[in-house]
Amino acid sequence: MSIDWDRLRIFHVVAEAGSFTHAGERLGMSQSAVSRQVSSLEEGLGLKLFIRHARGLVMTEVGEQLFKTAHRMAWELQSVEAQMSETRDQPTGPLLVTTTVGFGSTWLTSRIDEFLERYPTIQLEIKLNDSELDLAMREADVAIRLHRPNQSELIQRKLFTVHFHFYASSAYLEQHGIPKSVDDIDNHKIITFGNPSPAYLGDVNYLETIGRPENNPRIPALRVNAIYGMMQACREGIGIAMLPDYITEDESSLVRILDTVEMPEFETYFVYPPALKNSKRVGVFRDFLVSKARGWEF
Repeated sequence: MSIDWDRLRIFHVVAEAGSFTHAGERLGMSQSAVSRQVSSLEEGLGLKLFIRHARGLVMTEVGEQLFKTAHRMAWELQSVEAQMSETRDQPTGPLLVTTTVGFGSTWLTSRIDEFLERYPTIQLEIKLNDSELDLAMREADVAIRLHRPNQSELIQRKLFTVHFHFYASSAYLEQHGIPKSVDDIDNHKIITFGNPSPAYLGDVNYLETIGRPENNPRIPALRVNAIYGMMQACREGIGIAMLPDYITEDESSLVRILDTVEMPEFETYFVYPPALKNSKRVGVFRDFLVSKARGWEF
């Protein structure tokens, strides 16, 4: 059994696109030509790679295994091409960055325009996902993680410590008053993270338990399974929320309360695989993040 590498490339695009039509648009080929190439690959392997139905394509188990291999190969080839381009002084090529939805849609995207202006030949893509993408499997090039990485082989650089604080809107405090102590929280509405909460956010639902008996937590007025959604609800005056600094730095409508209470915190890291240790794209992006992180904590 042998694999035609050009057909494997076409299969990889089809698997990503989810249909022969969309894959054909990306490849500059007709839908029928793409379908024939995949069918020829299946015949050569003696295996079905897709289940075909009216609404699109679903990979078989064998197809999924082959896709993972083809995806790694495509990433490696893209990486080699980029490194060859980077023999010049200017960092060049694609850079896929992953981080959480809350952090990426606030702290990161509010600063990224400067990086894009400084390095116009880097094709930056930011993939926001609260589930961690696997760098070893080439699901992304680099990551900003809101905890110390578990994989010891990854290169890591601490960026800063994220602190939590209690917040409420001015309108809410005008109507319900300002809590003066932890015990006063019992008389207020609270907003917390929906269950299960991400491990990287630590004790994100501290408002439910602080100052309460172990088996008698506060019942929130609202649970939201996204930090950004919690902030929006807090802004609208629904109640008090515990929010990380990176999502509130530009929120003038929110008032920080109970400042003397000791709060949870967590560290944030920039991580990437050893294979990209000498990549100029990764190096300049790392240095950019470090420069923006320096002195940011508050």
